Amino acid sequence: MNKQEILQYVEKKHQKKEAQECRVGDTVRVHVKIIEGDATRVQAFEGIVISFKGHGATRTFTVRKISFGVGVERIFPLSSPTLEKIEVVRSGHARRAKLYYLRNRVGRSAKLEEKDSAGDKKKAEGKAGSANPPVELVAAEKK
Repeated sequence: MNKQEILQYVEKKHQKKEAQECRVGDTVRVHVKIIEGDATRVQAFEGIVISFKGHGATRTFTVRKISFGVGVERIFPLSSPTLEKIEVVRSGHARRAKLYYLRNRVGRSAKLEEKDSAGDKKKAEGKAGSANPPVELVAAEKK
């Protein structure tokens, strides 16, 4: 076996079975196992995913939150055995792969607008259609 085959074998062995469904811009709650002496507990870390790096078993993601007015970032390996689960609290609309510009923002300007679901788009189109009357009606009213 050459080095590349050994690396692929180790990556496949440590890769998690279920794929995590989160993207850049999502607000996530990451449940992490913490070992203190003999006791283990699960601690939640909630924030916005600002970046993904790497690929395969070495893939990591960075989560940022503001705690007591101080920005805190934490980097989690996706295939780490200490990760219990990742739950998406809300999906944010991001147009970039890395949201490092959020580091310079505080308060409302540091929030992303929520991603629209397919149902919300149809509702918005229906409302827009009723708000703007057809051209024929407008022309008839002017006469």
